Amino acid sequence: MLAIRLFRVGKKNQPAFKIVVTDKKNASTRGRFVEEVGFYNPLTKQRNLKGDRIKYWMSVGAKPSETVHNMLVSDKIIEGAKIPKNKKSKKPAESLPKADNQVGPPQSESLGGKASQETPTTDVSAVASTEAKEEPAASVEDSSAEAPAKEKVPAVEKETPEEPVE
Repeated sequence: MLAIRLFRVGKKNQPAFKIVVTDKKNASTRGRFVEEVGFYNPLTKQRNLKGDRIKYWMSVGAKPSETVHNMLVSDKIIEGAKIPKNKKSKKPAESLPKADNQVGPPQSESLGGKASQETPTTDVSAVASTEAKEEPAASVEDSSAEAPAKEKVPAVEKETPEEPVE
């Protein structure tokens, strides 16, 4: 695929650009191009574009870069609107974080608060039923006092007295 784009020439801190027709696969720093169709000096704002050759290459299928397209529109070689050159995000729009995907209160609000209230109740009952199978006396104390999770962590100590009993 052919592209009409800028080709930098000039010294350090003195940029100048050739506007060339080249294969899109070629690197923009190499001298391999099909035809030179213009020149642009950003320091003096001087432009020299060959409108008839640019129209020919565009009719053959060459696509101008965003910057070259905007130059062609401003010089009235082609008609159309300028392309905004704002920096585009490289990430797709789907991967950006959304308010609905956040963990915490915003998610519970989107679900009506029901799912977040049911989940801890189910987890506590599952933990209490597991401890009830191991030690009936401990489950009675845990269910009546509804001990916090910090007291349920030393389950290893509770299992140690069971081993001699069995």
